[in-house]
Amino acid sequence: MELIDLAIHEMKEKLAGREISASELTAAFLNRVARTNDRVNAYVTVCADEAGKAATDADRRIAAGGAGPLTGIPIALKDIFCTRGIRTTCASNILDGFLPPYDATTVRLLKEAGAVLLGKLNMDEFAMGSSNENSAFGPVRNPWNPERVSGGSSGGSAACVAARQAAGALGTDTGGSIRQPAAFCGVVGLKPTYGRVSRYGVIAYASSLDQVGPLGRDVEDCALLLQAVAGHDPCDSTSIDTPVPDYRAALDQKVRGLRIGLPEEYFIDGLDPEIRGAVDKAIETFRALGAEMVPISLPHTSYAVAAYYLIATAEASSNLARYDGVRYGNRIDQGAGLLDMYQQTRAAGFGAEVKRRIMLGTYALSAGYYDAYYLKAQKVRTLVRQDFLNAFEKVDVILTPVAPSAAFGLGEKLDDPLQMYLSDIFTIPINLAGTCGLSVPCGFTGEGLPVGLQLVGRPFGEADILRAGHAFEQATEWHKRKPEI
Repeated sequence: MELIDLAIHEMKEKLAGREISASELTAAFLNRVARTNDRVNAYVTVCADEAGKAATDADRRIAAGGAGPLTGIPIALKDIFCTRGIRTTCASNILDGFLPPYDATTVRLLKEAGAVLLGKLNMDEFAMGSSNENSAFGPVRNPWNPERVSGGSSGGSAACVAARQAAGALGTDTGGSIRQPAAFCGVVGLKPTYGRVSRYGVIAYASSLDQVGPLGRDVEDCALLLQAVAGHDPCDSTSIDTPVPDYRAALDQKVRGLRIGLPEEYFIDGLDPEIRGAVDKAIETFRALGAEMVPISLPHTSYAVAAYYLIATAEASSNLARYDGVRYGNRIDQGAGLLDMYQQTRAAGFGAEVKRRIMLGTYALSAGYYDAYYLKAQKVRTLVRQDFLNAFEKVDVILTPVAPSAAFGLGEKLDDPLQMYLSDIFTIPINLAGTCGLSVPCGFTGEGLPVGLQLVGRPFGEADILRAGHAFEQATEWHKRKPEI
């Protein structure tokens, strides 16, 4: 087995036993990136020099017996995290040349844990998209089939883990942006509960929905990454001050007797038969492990997508008003005055999808329409959240598909935004409810494309879904497959 094929927990053991060094591990991944990134386009910035120095330091720490939980582990970051002195673009021309003066809290925590930062990853511009085609750096290609999308908006994060270009990655999830690309690329992706992980230093899209989470080869890797970044942060007013459990220890618990809810609204006629078949087999696997299947209803599911695209675009309209060419980022100034500079900068800096969402959000917040659209959507959001809270009085975990289809073709949905938005129909309600969700590989289509299974937990129930996902992995082999690229 090559070094790049090891899972993070396997790397930790070999590093601790001095069987491998952080320097050779880092070099192996950087070589892999150099050989394959032209085919995947996952990286937008490679930090080879910084990674080499961090790996050398990691080897010294290991030799001195002072290793942290992730010392020497090569990690990559979605280019939405501020990294001190390293280009941070959010895949947008409007942030061309931006060098943050500080690290995001999650970046600082990873460094304190000893992780080696390999580079920054491609994404949908400002995290707005479901296919990673809305990027100033071009689309990310799916490692399983380069003519298919990687999913979005954390497509670079999912693709780089699948393509063995990093041991693990961080992404963000606003409406499915970790779980959907994880499903499309055949890796594990976790969206924690809103407030579980700090968002300080993470470029905002929709502040009441955004959440940071890990992507890894298996559930144990995601548990290790979550452990490193979870916890209260005074710098983030939405961060919740509640104890962080031992996520890795939770993996050892059995699932016999676990009550798993199957919501009728998620097993719909439009669901691809191959997706339905893979999820049905996963349900049977859980039954064989001793879990109890419980039919449930989440009655307001059909309103979730509409409510989401009102709330998210309204918040985006507000958040993206700060990009004006004055304080940082790109500036187009033809000397015709301040208003012209604003207009030219934003027209040239933002892509088509970002402009679309800004306009939708501005309209929804405008006088005369606020109550009819934004306020109404917030009321629907409350109903969606209550559906989940009611369901968790009967069950411990909810099981659904991640997406209605496997990875679709590049360009297939670009001219039909509504169809693109519906790619997240099964993930959006979890963001509206503010709870946690996990995507785990559960099969492949006839064309060899991965299929993802979604496990949803109650608020701050990450340990429950990690335990269920780990048990499923131990009973199957889907997560062990890798693309030939």
